[in-house]
Amino acid sequence: MGTSGEPSGVRRLVGDLIRIHRTRAGLTQKESADRLLISESLMGAYERAERIPSLEFLHDSDRVFDARGALKACIELVDEEKYPAKFLDWARLERNARVISAYETMLIPGLLQTEAYAYALYRSRKPAYTEDEIVRHVGARLERQPVLTRADPPHVGFVMEESILEKSLGGPAVLKEQLLHLLEQIERLNHLTVQVVPSQQHTHAGLNGPMQLMNTAEGRSLVFVEGQGGDRLISKPEQVSDLSDLFGILRAQALNPWESAELIEKKAGQL
Repeated sequence: MGTSGEPSGVRRLVGDLIRIHRTRAGLTQKESADRLLISESLMGAYERAERIPSLEFLHDSDRVFDARGALKACIELVDEEKYPAKFLDWARLERNARVISAYETMLIPGLLQTEAYAYALYRSRKPAYTEDEIVRHVGARLERQPVLTRADPPHVGFVMEESILEKSLGGPAVLKEQLLHLLEQIERLNHLTVQVVPSQQHTHAGLNGPMQLMNTAEGRSLVFVEGQGGDRLISKPEQVSDLSDLFGILRAQALNPWESAELIEKKAGQL
């Protein structure tokens, strides 16, 4: 979106390509929506460039419309619409990562957020986002989550502060749903580990703030750090090694996964 509120040239191009390949396939918007398991209104919104197509939609529509790769080739273009420039490379590498880890101080990790929690997060932002921007950011965040359930999933380890479990973004009902979802994911996904750092911890290795860590499919190790002064992707081996060691210390200082799950269940029960 530009400052005028009009769809960008990229969104219009992708919308036009979707419409062109749909009509070449001899399908109406309704017929296409039925085959792609989406609403007719969403199908129209994609073609009018009012909404950014999801990765799943581009893959499926390429097959349904027999676009021969033309719509799948749009994935890199729409990525640039969904993610900030400094996060774009991270989001792309994350899809095929071997290991994903993070230490969080303020929020449930994005890969584990419910839709309601994500909406509450983006609606709390100051200066405020427009509703279109909120929808775009939430969609982009939720679209990253299938990495947890892909055929060959990464090992995922999250460490988070106990205070996050009490931060009722969107109200108690939203937080309770989020904590129950977190417990469900912990129980369902054997490759996911969640640990909580208790508020009463007397020594703490995470006072410099949150960080995300990744081992890519190619064997690279990276760290992404977000802060008030800006975000940065760290790739220098010595810096990544130091932060990986720091993350190891944080895991040692946190409750073990079973104690953490019990604490999350207790917090949910109090809501």
